[in-house]
Amino acid sequence: MPSYAFEAANTAGKTQKGTIEADNSEDAIKKIRSQGLFPTAVREQKEAKKAAAAKKKLQAGAKKKKRAITIGGVNQKQLTLFTRQMSTLQDAGLPLLRSLQILEDQQKPSKLKNVLDDVCEAVSSGSSLSEAFNQHPKVFKRLYVKMVAAGEVGGVLDVVMRRLSEFMEKAQRLKRRIIGAMIYPSVVILIAVAIVTGIMYFVIPKFQEIFADFDIELPALTKWLISSSQWVAGQQDGQKVPGVLWIIMSPFLIFFFFKLVRMTKFGRAVTDVIRLKIPVIGGLIRKTAIARFTRTLGTLVAAGVPILEAITITRDTSGNYVFEKALNKVHDSIREGETFAKPLRESKVCDAIVVNMIDVGEETGDLDSMLMKVADNYDEEVDVAVASLLSLLEPFMVVILGGIVGTIVLALFLPLVSMIESVSSSAQKGS
Repeated sequence: MPSYAFEAANTAGKTQKGTIEADNSEDAIKKIRSQGLFPTAVREQKEAKKAAAAKKKLQAGAKKKKRAITIGGVNQKQLTLFTRQMSTLQDAGLPLLRSLQILEDQQKPSKLKNVLDDVCEAVSSGSSLSEAFNQHPKVFKRLYVKMVAAGEVGGVLDVVMRRLSEFMEKAQRLKRRIIGAMIYPSVVILIAVAIVTGIMYFVIPKFQEIFADFDIELPALTKWLISSSQWVAGQQDGQKVPGVLWIIMSPFLIFFFFKLVRMTKFGRAVTDVIRLKIPVIGGLIRKTAIARFTRTLGTLVAAGVPILEAITITRDTSGNYVFEKALNKVHDSIREGETFAKPLRESKVCDAIVVNMIDVGEETGDLDSMLMKVADNYDEEVDVAVASLLSLLEPFMVVILGGIVGTIVLALFLPLVSMIESVSSSAQKGS
């Protein structure tokens, strides 16, 4: 009777490894489940000599492939396309190794091609697909690997790969919508800052010279404008670095400071809480986080991943400390035999409608479908929130830019009035 090596999660969500004798893989899965475990990977053990001989033969007979020297990693667009093509080939009934070889051959020289080459070698040596993917954690994240493992155990790899590709495509679509919406205001702000900085650096000093020639008392607003211009141009006494350099460097400094703060657990917690409390933007971030965690969890549950492990993966990939904390409470609640909805309701991170739909999903045993409906609904709400944010940003930017330009014009116009009056008085005295 063949022997099978397995990995399984117990009722506490912890992973256990072992071996079991069974007639086939389906029989092995039944025996593992009869022990109260949830199998995540089951693979027939090979005899050591047979595996070593196969590996040696493979190394001796295979031609050494030339690998492209690459910089960077695999972007999500490439990985999403690979997943979609993999699901199509598996649905067509092609053998796993043949599917991988086809996809590897069609790739242009890149990091993904090198990774798929390694995956092909690992699978041909007797490893499962999830084990081969797990050797490249920077490309295939934990969620990806666990879903593939669940598909292998359940014998529905094609279905799981299709669900995974749909999940990735929707996540990419949501990300593109948000980034696309932010391009317009970002470009407008960048151009406005460049124009105002140019005026302060080149134009204001010319007016300063004119005002100095007429020797008139300048209004406080004009003095402040000239002082700001001197700071931008680096002409203030004792100033070592021109202000224009600080203006150019400030976005990079803010970005690196933000990244540095988020490297610590406390800093990440504080910034995530603050982001959720920002008016308008906080609501958009919350809706995006809800759509992300419900879609992730729904996809994992639908793929057959045990609920405790699915919640753990969702928690680790939620991207927000507040939601991580809430999902951790949900995990502890389910482990103790309680419900999903109760700790989520107490955490108050989700709207009541989300909690109620999850509660109904638990009661009806249709949790995965209900989670996906919540995700689809919140995807639409994110679209509405992005449109609302843009409609608020446009008049807000007009008012701010108008105020800046108006302030500069007023500061330059006030001394001109004094100059005209001075010239007029001199003309009258002369006559």
